[in-house]
Amino acid sequence: MALSAAFIKTVNRPGRYGDGHGGHGLALVVKPRARGGIRKAWVQRIRIAGKETNVGLGSWPVIGLAAARAKALANARLLAAGQDPRRATGAPMFGEATEQVIGLHRVTWRDAGRSEKQWRASLETYAGSLADKAVSDVTSGDVLAVLAPIWSDKPETARRVRGRISAVMKWAMAEGYRQDNPAGDAVAAALPRHTSRRSHHAALHHSQVGAAVAAVQDSAATAAVKLALEFLTLTACRSGEVRGCRWDEIDLEAATWTVPPSRTKTAVEHRVPLSTRAVAVLGAARRLSGGSGLVFPSTSNKMLSDSTMSKLMRELDLGGTPHGMRAAFRSWCSDTAQPRDLAEQALGHAVRGVEAAYARSDMLERRRDLMQQWADYLAAPTPRDISHSEAPGWNSGPAAESDAAGAQPLAAHDPSRDRSSLVGQSP
Repeated sequence: MALSAAFIKTVNRPGRYGDGHGGHGLALVVKPRARGGIRKAWVQRIRIAGKETNVGLGSWPVIGLAAARAKALANARLLAAGQDPRRATGAPMFGEATEQVIGLHRVTWRDAGRSEKQWRASLETYAGSLADKAVSDVTSGDVLAVLAPIWSDKPETARRVRGRISAVMKWAMAEGYRQDNPAGDAVAAALPRHTSRRSHHAALHHSQVGAAVAAVQDSAATAAVKLALEFLTLTACRSGEVRGCRWDEIDLEAATWTVPPSRTKTAVEHRVPLSTRAVAVLGAARRLSGGSGLVFPSTSNKMLSDSTMSKLMRELDLGGTPHGMRAAFRSWCSDTAQPRDLAEQALGHAVRGVEAAYARSDMLERRRDLMQQWADYLAAPTPRDISHSEAPGWNSGPAAESDAAGAQPLAAHDPSRDRSSLVGQSP
């Protein structure tokens, strides 16, 4: 039976109501709103390339019955002419728009493709229903249907998915394909507020870090992974910076590692002063060189995967993450009353606002003393326990003899140790 204006106005039972055999797939969809009441919208079921799909035609009463029928007829004519009605306005599909947005952001992502993979994986997994829908036709109801199932169970994932959908919709607005953002305030108001605090990377207390690295040294992991994780801990740098570290960034004579802007999160060059132990780790890493220029190459002579060090820490049940080592260092700085600006510089954090206009020094030499104190603290013979394991101290156990990479276990700073012995050696 064909729809009538009177029926459309009075119907309040959720469901899909078709416009009869001559309606070209037109239907009125009635849905309950999250905060009470009902919503009525027009959709048209059509078959494109043998696959049935729904095309949104707008909401009632903005779009009345006559206008909805006219749109449905126009789409049917386009189909008969072999055209895709969804492309009649030139608006790309959500999946195509996503690729455009990823392409725009790719040049600013400095994590070896990790962000790009995460974008694609999350949108394919949770927002796959939007892929073949024109960006001009995506509604707040569509976005709500994507987010509602994961909003409470996977809050952080839901936040990211919503943010990525929103980015695609904002691109569509900028390109003139639509006037609003269906992932904006309306969706936020419809979903319950998250009350749980956002979780941070698991981190050991700084008093446990020395024993944790000793456990890593004693493990059966490859030499590159063990040395990379120790180097990360000693320098308090980010995982991607360490995994991508190259020999041409290292100045052994000056005991300084210069991370170029293209590989830092802040897009600013970061000079890292190297403690005597960090230099010793580099000495052991020279044996791993396979011609790639990487300091810590994988067994296939490529950059270590972003999950390699995390996986090792999980397998050893250390109760922390590689990024958590930065948190441990920062906590140690606070507990030992190190100046805040010195600690922030050591972590490579960006200085913003008015302060950035005046803070021109990177305090390299002051940080050199700080990083040596950190290395000495880790090397101290004081026994340290790890919550889930009985890892030996830095100067005990099998690692005291030799590790798989040939680097001796970390010992307290010995001024007689001359880093110049490493200068001039080719990787």
